[in-house]
Amino acid sequence: MQPTFAEKIAGAKDFLPINGTDHIEFYVGNAKQAAHYYKTAFGFQSEAYAGPETGVRDRASYVLRQHKIRLVLTTALHSDHPIAEHVRKHGDGVKVLALWVDDATRAFAETTKRGAKPYQEPRVMADARGRVVTSGIYTYGETVHLFVERKDYHGAFMPGYEPWESNYQPSETGLLYIDHCVGNVGWNRMDETVQWYQDVMGFVNILSFDDKQINTEYSALMSKVMSNGNGYVKFPINEPAEGRKKSQIEEYLEYYEGEGVQHAALTTTNILETVKALKDRGVEFLGAPPDAYYDMLPERVGDIDEELAAIRRLGILVDRDEEGYLLQIFTKPVEDRPTLFFEIIQRKGAQSFGAGNFKALFEAIEREQERRGNL
Repeated sequence: MQPTFAEKIAGAKDFLPINGTDHIEFYVGNAKQAAHYYKTAFGFQSEAYAGPETGVRDRASYVLRQHKIRLVLTTALHSDHPIAEHVRKHGDGVKVLALWVDDATRAFAETTKRGAKPYQEPRVMADARGRVVTSGIYTYGETVHLFVERKDYHGAFMPGYEPWESNYQPSETGLLYIDHCVGNVGWNRMDETVQWYQDVMGFVNILSFDDKQINTEYSALMSKVMSNGNGYVKFPINEPAEGRKKSQIEEYLEYYEGEGVQHAALTTTNILETVKALKDRGVEFLGAPPDAYYDMLPERVGDIDEELAAIRRLGILVDRDEEGYLLQIFTKPVEDRPTLFFEIIQRKGAQSFGAGNFKALFEAIEREQERRGNL
């Protein structure tokens, strides 16, 4: 009998307890406008702000929140700043995948002694509402894992920020927490990156897909899913594979100009309502699979609680594993460069990642690549 996902996760060397994702920080060209987009389109709420008005002279950061999901949107205030250089090279993208830990100093010590490249030595920040300790290491590309220890803080996000009061507060869309974040790495770099997560972070590989499982007529890729010891943090890692034409991973690497975060999967408990709300607000999703996909769905997936007609109308994908089923859908890239996008996912017991949907999903992505002239 195949081990369950819980049994696989239990095999992690959990020397680095992680409570979950603390936040995702994007480096962007215009944080004020990006914040407006994520509020309007996705229903995120204003939480905190840091900038010249709070004593930060070189950048402006807007913190948005929806339930347990925090986004930090940061822009440089001068062209010679490293943040501006990051945006010049990569476009708007994810710089920091921040992890919530009980001890950021110990997290830094444990990971660097295992070979992690330091990004930031442990730093204590304090104000009248308490203190936050952060430290950081590099992972793939220029992406950073920031360890955040906030058990002694009771203010808005962290010291240096102030509450962000806004009269414009669109309603939420039902997004609850981050299910997983996917990274794209270069040719023959996946196994090396997987080994890094095992050795440096104590993660375990809970799922693997090769180019025989993830392929279409034109392209292919390979992927391995890494998880920490309690399953709260999962990082699938993709690399391109040989195909007749350019894969989505190759397109990403070309336009992002390096390795980086491809997408974040955001959880909801009612994907029908969430996707309808997002579409009503202008969020664009990949084209729906052909009718044959939905005609075969009852036979392939079995009984589900949701109405098939509604799933078909919204273009939602469904897959089943040994522990239940899941529903998922993917946005188009949210930047002009065809790089970062989001997944909306609802799990009804399933702990897998929608392997039965790969062909339909990648064919939809390829149709978009062809329109851009990049297939």
